[in-house]
Amino acid sequence: MVKRTGLLFSLVYFMGELWLTSQQVLRIGGIFETLENEPISVEELAFKFAVTNINRNRTLMPNTTLTYDIQRINLFDSFEASRRACDQLALGVGAVFGPSHSSSVSAVQSICNALEVPHIQTRWKHPSVDNKDSFYINLHPEYASISRAVLDIVQFYKWKAVTVVYEDATGLIRLQELIKAPSRYTIKIKIRQLPSGSKDARPLLKEMKKGKEFFVIFDCSYQTSADVLKQILSMGMMTEYYHYFFTTLDLFALDLEPYRYSGVNMTGFRLLNVDNPRVASVLERWAMERLQAPSKVETGMMEGMMTTEAALMYDAVYMVAAASQRTSQITVSSLQCHRHKPWRFGSRFMNLLKDTQWDGLTGQIAINKTDGLRKEFDLDVISLKEDGLEKIGIWNSQTGLNLTETNRDSSTNVTDSMANRTLIVTTILENPYVMYKKSDKPLYGNDRFEGYCLDLLKELSNILGFSYEVKLVSDGKYGAQNDKGEWNGMVRELIDHVADLAVAPLTITYVREKVIDFSKPFMTLGISILYHKPNGTNPGVFSFLNPLSPDIWMYVLLACLGVSCVLFVIARFTPYEWYNPHPCNPDSDVVENNFTLINSVWFGVGALMQQGSELMPKALSTRIVGGIWWFFTLIIISSYTANLAAFLTVERMDSPIDSADDLAKQTKIEYGAVRDGSTMTFFKKSKISTYEKMWAFMSSRKNTALVKNNREGIQRVLTTDYALLMESTSIEYISQRNCNLTQIGGLIDSKGYGVGTPIGSPYRDKVTIAILQLQEEGKLHMMKEKWWRGNGCPEEDSKEASALGVENIGGIFIVLAAGLVLSVFVAIGEFIYKSRKNLDIEEVSVGQCEWHNKY
Repeated sequence: MVKRTGLLFSLVYFMGELWLTSQQVLRIGGIFETLENEPISVEELAFKFAVTNINRNRTLMPNTTLTYDIQRINLFDSFEASRRACDQLALGVGAVFGPSHSSSVSAVQSICNALEVPHIQTRWKHPSVDNKDSFYINLHPEYASISRAVLDIVQFYKWKAVTVVYEDATGLIRLQELIKAPSRYTIKIKIRQLPSGSKDARPLLKEMKKGKEFFVIFDCSYQTSADVLKQILSMGMMTEYYHYFFTTLDLFALDLEPYRYSGVNMTGFRLLNVDNPRVASVLERWAMERLQAPSKVETGMMEGMMTTEAALMYDAVYMVAAASQRTSQITVSSLQCHRHKPWRFGSRFMNLLKDTQWDGLTGQIAINKTDGLRKEFDLDVISLKEDGLEKIGIWNSQTGLNLTETNRDSSTNVTDSMANRTLIVTTILENPYVMYKKSDKPLYGNDRFEGYCLDLLKELSNILGFSYEVKLVSDGKYGAQNDKGEWNGMVRELIDHVADLAVAPLTITYVREKVIDFSKPFMTLGISILYHKPNGTNPGVFSFLNPLSPDIWMYVLLACLGVSCVLFVIARFTPYEWYNPHPCNPDSDVVENNFTLINSVWFGVGALMQQGSELMPKALSTRIVGGIWWFFTLIIISSYTANLAAFLTVERMDSPIDSADDLAKQTKIEYGAVRDGSTMTFFKKSKISTYEKMWAFMSSRKNTALVKNNREGIQRVLTTDYALLMESTSIEYISQRNCNLTQIGGLIDSKGYGVGTPIGSPYRDKVTIAILQLQEEGKLHMMKEKWWRGNGCPEEDSKEASALGVENIGGIFIVLAAGLVLSVFVAIGEFIYKSRKNLDIEEVSVGQCEWHNKY
C-alpha cells in the first residue's frame, strides 16, 4: 500500500514538473508609494488582484504564467524610485507599472526610455512638451478631454457664473478648456484654491456663501472631496440651490448617504462601466476580498468599492497580458542601468501594446500611437438623487454630451423632490391676497393669514406634497432695484435665499426675471387708474333740447323760414296755385292763392311738427318743395327721437379724466403708484412719451405722489383729489367693496402675477406644472370668485329704461304753459284789436247816416 502511494505521488510530481517546464513566465514590475497610514496602496492591491485573476483564469494566458516584482518607495523619493526601477530591470521585467507622483514618475520614465522598456501609468500626468517619452503609456483619460466634458456640462445647464475650486496647481492645467471659456462664451469664472496644508475649507466656503456662488466645480482628490462635502453640510450649503460638480472620477465610491435627502444638486463623471455584467462580476469579487481583509479606515469611502485608479491598474495589467499573447518570440532579459543597453524586444512589445484594444473595467481601451495617451473613452454622467447616484447621461470623446434624462423632475411624478420638505414662503399683506384672519382667539403660524394666495399655497402644497411656513417680508415691499443696483423686498429675500418661494401679487417683469425665476402666471392683469366716482349731474328742465346742439336748432329754424319764403315765392309765381274762388262763375277775373306768407310759414311749421296744415300744394313745383321739406323733417325728427331717449333716461357722469392721457395732460389731479412696486418700475423704465411724462410728474413729487402701500393710496383717493395707478385686479376688488371708487379707462399694459423662486431653483418647474393643473381644473377661477365677490354696487348704466321724471321733461310742460299763456294773451290782443276795428267801423257808419239825414 505504501509503495502504491509513493508511486502515485511520484507520478503527480513528475506531471507537475512537466507542466511547469512547458509554461512560459512573464515577469512585470510594480513600483508603488507608501504612506505611514497606508502601507499598501490601492494600486498595489489592484495590481496583485489582476495578476491572480489572470493566472487563475487560463483563457487569456493559457501557456504563460504571469509573475510580478513589487518595490515600495517613500512618497516623492525620486532617487529611491530610480534605484528600485534598476533593480527590477536587472531581474528582467516586460513592463514597469507606477509610481504615481510626478517627481518619481519622471525618474522611472527616463530609465525606461533609455532601456526601451514599456512604462505603464494609471494616473494623470502632465504630458511633456518635447514628446520624447516614446515608451510611455497612460491609461488615465486625457484631461484635456475631461475638461471639454466639464465645459459641455456647464453649457448644458446654462450656467452663467461658475466657481472653480482646485486643490493644487495641476488643477489649473487639467481644466484649461474650462478656464479659457470666458473668451469664447458668455461665462463668468471665478477661481479659488483650497487651503494648502490644512483641511479646513470653511473660511473659503463662507466666502462662497456670502458671494452667492451657487455653481461650483471642485477639482480635487476623492479624499479631499469627502472632507469638503462634510464641511459644506456643516456650513448649511447643502441645499437645492447649490450645484456641485466634482471632476474626480471616484465620486461614485464616496459615501453620499448623509446628502441624499438634502436636495443638493451633485454631479460627476464615472469611468467604470458598471452596466457590463463582466465588470460587475469583477467588482463583486474585489469587494468580497476587501471586506475579508483587515478593516481600514477610509475617509468618506464606501467599504469594498474599487476606485478608478484601482480599475485602471487592473486594466493595465490585463492589457499587458493580452499584448504578450499576440507573439511568442519575445523573451525578457536582464538589463543594467549603467550599461545603457536597451531591451532588443522593447520597441516591438511597445508597438504591440499600442495596437492592443481591450474592453476593460473602464470601457474600451485604445492607445494613441503618437503620445501613448488614452483619448477615446466614455464617461457616465452621474447625479445624486434621493435613491442614490443615478446615471443621467453619457459623454463621449467623439460625440460629446448626451443626457438621456435631462430632468427627471419634469416627469409625471412631480412630487419626488418636494415631498416632506418645509419651504419658507415670503409674502406681503395685500387684500385680498394675504390678510390677517379675524378671530377672537390668538392665532399662530400660518393660521394667522387668509386670502387668495393662502388658498393658492394650500393647493400647491396638496399637489406637490410640501409643507410651508409663511413669513411677511421684513421691509414690507415687493421688490425694486435702486440706483446702485441693489434690490429690496421679496425679491431681495429670494436672491439671498432667505425664502424658497414668494407667493404674493408679485408681477413678472423683465428686470426681476434677471435676478429671480418665476413660474407661469397664476393671474393676468394690467395697470389701470383708481379714482373716486364722478358726481352725477341731473339734466335741466330744458334738457329735451340737448339731443340737438344749439347750432342745429338755429339751422332748423332758419331752414323752416327759408322753405316758407321759397314756397311763398314759387306759389305766387306758378299759375297752377291760383284758383277761381267762384267756380260757378268761370268768367270771373278774380283769382286767389292760399299760400300767403303766413300760410307758407304755417305749412312749414306743421310739417316740422308732423301735423297737417290743410294746405295742399297743387303745382308740381310747390309739391317738390313740400316733399323735400317733409323728407328733411323726417330725418331731423327721427334723429332727435333717438337721442332724446339716451339724454333723458341716463344720468350723465361728469368725470375730469377718462384715460392716462388725460392724467398726463393736467397737473390739478395728483397721481402716483406704490413706491418700489412693479407699477412704479413700469413708468420708470417706459420709453413711451406719455408714460415718461407721467413718471417725470411722479418723480418730481416723490413725497406726495408715491405711496407706501395700496392701503395708503386708497385712503388718499377717498379723501383727496388723487388718482392711484395700480393693478386692475386690485381695483376690481376695491371697487366691489367701496362704491365711491371706480376704474378709469382701460388697461395701460398687460402682465401677470407669478410665484417667485431663486434663480436655478428646482421648484420653479414643479410649481408651474401645478399652476397649470389648477388652471385646467378651474380652481384658479373659483378662488378668484371666492375672494373678489363683494356686496356689489348698483350698475351705473341700467339695461332697462328708467321712468322719466319732472327733472327730465319738465321743460316740455313749461313750453306748453308758455304757449297756452301766449295764446291767451294773443286772443285778448285779437279781441281788443277786432273790437277797436269794429268800433271804428260803427263810428264811420253813424257819421255817414247823420250826413245823409242832414242833406
